[in-house]
Amino acid sequence: MSRAPELMRLINGYQVSQALHVVAVLGIADLLVGGPRHSDALANASGAHAPTLYRIMRALAASGIFHEDVDRVFSLTPLGEGLRSDAPMPLGPWAEHIGREYTWQAWAHLVHGARTGQTPFEALHGSDSWDYRLTHPDDGAAFDRAMSALTRDVTAGIVDAYDFSPFSRVVDVGGGHGTLLGGVLAANPGLFGVVFDQPHVVAGAAATLERLGVAGRCTAEGGDFFARVPSGDLIMLKAILHDWDDAEAVAILRSCRTALAPGGKVLVLERVMAGPNEGADIKYADLMMFVGVNGRERTEAEFAVLFAAAGLRLVRTVPTRTRMFGIEAMA
Repeated sequence: MSRAPELMRLINGYQVSQALHVVAVLGIADLLVGGPRHSDALANASGAHAPTLYRIMRALAASGIFHEDVDRVFSLTPLGEGLRSDAPMPLGPWAEHIGREYTWQAWAHLVHGARTGQTPFEALHGSDSWDYRLTHPDDGAAFDRAMSALTRDVTAGIVDAYDFSPFSRVVDVGGGHGTLLGGVLAANPGLFGVVFDQPHVVAGAAATLERLGVAGRCTAEGGDFFARVPSGDLIMLKAILHDWDDAEAVAILRSCRTALAPGGKVLVLERVMAGPNEGADIKYADLMMFVGVNGRERTEAEFAVLFAAAGLRLVRTVPTRTRMFGIEAMA
């Protein structure tokens, strides 16, 4: 039997991601929280062109995101529930981020990257994604929303899997708006924390920390983690090292090693690369890191090499109920 239809679905995968981007930007999932609605009513509520929105939604219904009933009435499926803003790990902000032009267009330069090794994003935009978002605040805000949304489930997973009780001062390096650190502090009343990121990013942490009820036990600091990191007896890095090549990752870890209190630990929250012929999700994530920032996903052995180069040693790898692992190191 021909496998051509299956291959065709993979070739055309970009069509699904772009359709999901549209309904995420329009907030369609939240409009369906109260129950089924006609596509025209959804278009009116979201400011969309009704005939075109219907065509997009019926395609996504065929992919299992929505259920289409008679007379163009739609409801959310269990799969589509993940687009709701109140989902445990809301994926709408991620769909919004990956479909934005500055991100999307970089993938068209992957063949250039394959031939030259140059990061496709830099080939297209002439800068790395960090500098680009500094000068394009709307894209930067969408990226920050996506990171905060993805962090919710990761936070619950690491709080369940890792014992924070031996520590007193936790520093979340590259902690964004404080979603991870706020969740850790909320679950561990004896901890004090510091969320550390670029000044323009960490400026948005106050509202998150206040909402989580931990503002009195946390400070927010801006800076450059290549230069210095605030001191603590537990230093966390969630999805930070995969943004950088090996030399830069080691430089970040050296900053953490310098800031680490005696007997303290570094906790890296990352995915771990799967073996041959499995783990398609992380292997495409690895390609995404190459396309966007010249980063990479790594095996446990590769993390151990980075730690050793920074004056640390890998202690253990802690699985969580999410796709992330807690990779623990100490001096």
